[in-house]
Amino acid sequence: MKTPPGAGVGSHLRALLITTSTGRSPAAMALILLVLLPTALLLGWWGIEDLGQALTYSGRITGAILILVSALSLLGAAAVVDHWCRSSFPYSGMVALIGTVAALLANAMLLLEAFRVGDSTLYRVLCSLLTAGSAWAVFTVWRTSVVIPAPKRVAAALAVSSGLAMANFGYQHLYQPSQQGARPLVNIAVGKPVLSKDRKKFALPVDIRIENHSDMGFFVLGTEFHTMGERVSLSQKDRLRKQWRADAQTFRDFEIQHPLSRKEIYQPGQLVLAQPWVPAGNWIEENDVFVTQKVVQLPIDTPYDQLAFYASAHLARKDRLGLEKLQVNGYSWDGSKVPQWVKMDKSLDTVVSRGRVYENNAIDQHTMAPRYVTVYWQFGTHGAGLTESIMRNGEENRILSEAASREMRIRYGLVIAETGPIEMTLWGIKNQR
Repeated sequence: MKTPPGAGVGSHLRALLITTSTGRSPAAMALILLVLLPTALLLGWWGIEDLGQALTYSGRITGAILILVSALSLLGAAAVVDHWCRSSFPYSGMVALIGTVAALLANAMLLLEAFRVGDSTLYRVLCSLLTAGSAWAVFTVWRTSVVIPAPKRVAAALAVSSGLAMANFGYQHLYQPSQQGARPLVNIAVGKPVLSKDRKKFALPVDIRIENHSDMGFFVLGTEFHTMGERVSLSQKDRLRKQWRADAQTFRDFEIQHPLSRKEIYQPGQLVLAQPWVPAGNWIEENDVFVTQKVVQLPIDTPYDQLAFYASAHLARKDRLGLEKLQVNGYSWDGSKVPQWVKMDKSLDTVVSRGRVYENNAIDQHTMAPRYVTVYWQFGTHGAGLTESIMRNGEENRILSEAASREMRIRYGLVIAETGPIEMTLWGIKNQR
């Protein structure tokens, strides 16, 4: 029996009308797959990295969740094909809907993180497109009259699982970076002076001890130990009240504050010795102790009446960042590219160390531009100190605001452990000549 003329065209037209009325057009299916498959690839890639390399337990959980959502997106893509073409599985529409909803939530959270701390325009655009596309995919799948058995139970399960995932994401990326946490302790113990055989010089052994009583390790960005020699002049008469007031005004600067004394006349100390006491880039593990000893040597006829000892350690939490080896890459006196704000105090010389910083999770590592930690070890006649910053390459000259500096320190768990001044008089030693 022959097919009437035009019958084939009519059947194709009727099929197209049925497809359009049910919302299951081939173009829509292709676009949904174009959203779900890249989402699955991206989430799976970052999830595998986090599961194996994240620096915190919650980061590993985030990695497992990303892998799970990646699998749901792949399963949802397969269900979309079945729901559009075969309908061999009665609940393929529901699976497709779950996959698109999971992709939407994951993409929305990635978009939030990309705009909150990310620098990459590529990932901001990609996450924006995937979020918008997955929202459209949820709406499109929902329009196809999806059959959902026990809809209340399914909705409750989705709400609970989504809530847990969002809570973990919020803890890992919002709450946890705002917690400063533990701070190791630094102690100084000055030993007994030892005279040389000719009784013309003496040595003071100084033990420096750092104790980490917390459950987390710390990278050592830099350490400094310095000794100041001080002269003590005493007035025969009580000092005037206006002199006391002038002394009190120096309290805003701890390093040079004058003592409030009726008799003692303040004189600035002078640097006797300054040096690091732990190699930069080393680390101290949780519940660990590190001890070292330095020796301060002076002639017996030293003009100083007392010595003041200081020690500090600038640290970064190992659960907040990964750190490449810190290397010295410049000096303020040899024409190196040292920031202008470092050179402002001409009385200080500076040794600059630098190293690459890695974020503690895959999401931030990919969406943020590379960061570098720069440590400035400064010393001069009036003391020694450390300053550090973590910035993008080429931003070393940028002066951070107080809020930006605080945010940087909190994000990377930067802490300073210090002690001093520990003072010791020399009169008894000098009298042994």
